[in-house]
Amino acid sequence: MISFLRVERFIEHLADKANWIAAAAVVFIMLLTTADVILRFFRCPIPGTYEIVGFVGSAVIAFSLPYTSIQKGHIAVEFVVQRFPWRARVIINIINASIAMVLFAVIAWQSVKYAQGLRITGEVSSTLQMPTYPFVYGVALGCFLLCLVLLVEIFRQLRGAEIE
Repeated sequence: MISFLRVERFIEHLADKANWIAAAAVVFIMLLTTADVILRFFRCPIPGTYEIVGFVGSAVIAFSLPYTSIQKGHIAVEFVVQRFPWRARVIINIINASIAMVLFAVIAWQSVKYAQGLRITGEVSSTLQMPTYPFVYGVALGCFLLCLVLLVEIFRQLRGAEIE
């Protein structure tokens, strides 16, 4: 029991740190976009802003997923499930978390394979000639961390924890 709580807290800590990275990336996107818009008035836009915003945006999404899952911040249709008995809700939550975990494990695995291919071929962005594979690895990392969060949720449900 103590070891599970340690693992749970460690994964929550990792998800929190990833969320802070995502928040910093949002601030970076905001500042970059603002600077680009202002500099366009002086006919001196920042080259590659669109590419950078796209790449950093992928990190925002991937790194915010685990924390959002811990906080139950995703859109969920619960008005039907709330009417079910407690045991049925636990089973539905386990099935839901299991399916999501498998889906994001496949996404993480395929993202790693795709990033490896991009790295081997030397794929770069069109404007800045920036390598694209690190951002795909970032998506894989965020999805893998989400899988760990979902695994903890499955064990929590199996333990019979209260459903919020």
